[in-house]
Amino acid sequence: MRTFSLLLILLLATPVWAGSLESDLARIQQRWAEIQYQVPGDDKADAFEALAKDAEGFVADYPDRAEPRIWRAIVLSTWAGEKGGLGALRLVKDARSQLEEALEIDDSALEGSAYTSLGSLYYQVPGWPLAFGDDDKARRYLQKALSLNPDGIDPNFFFGDYLLEQGEKARARQYLERALAAPARVGRELADQGRREEIRERLARLSKS
Repeated sequence: MRTFSLLLILLLATPVWAGSLESDLARIQQRWAEIQYQVPGDDKADAFEALAKDAEGFVADYPDRAEPRIWRAIVLSTWAGEKGGLGALRLVKDARSQLEEALEIDDSALEGSAYTSLGSLYYQVPGWPLAFGDDDKARRYLQKALSLNPDGIDPNFFFGDYLLEQGEKARARQYLERALAAPARVGRELADQGRREEIRERLARLSKS
């Protein structure tokens, strides 16, 4: 009985949130991958909207950490891609703000993922006067991401995709092939599988051009 009482005291003395950032992050990452790669197209926007609310709570739970802001931005930007139209512009602007705040907190968080996501936003969204798209900024952010995570699947994929959009086909192939050969990420198997399919699609496009 005494042992049980001591155990109960220890449990109550431990903050309920201790160590949970990693599990919350993993849950949002997994759900994002499920929506992105498994949910039917017509249902994606609603699913991302629900996940965005979850990610907003994640940020509120850890206001001093960069990781929740990075993943809220990723959810918002992918939701914007599914939503389209003028409503998407508000989402990508919010995503950019989240990423800029993440950089101020810790620019090396998640191996520089804020730089990767910012770079992808800058080359994928429209330029002025509709939005803030800027190919030069995209290049700088993506190169910074690669300096922090040179072997990562995402920074290599997005820089390769950016170069493909810019017509730099030889360099695009180089980075896409590097992305395809990137090490597997523990716990991110579904995301890796989906990303590799995207890489193969880009490489097939290069082979036809």
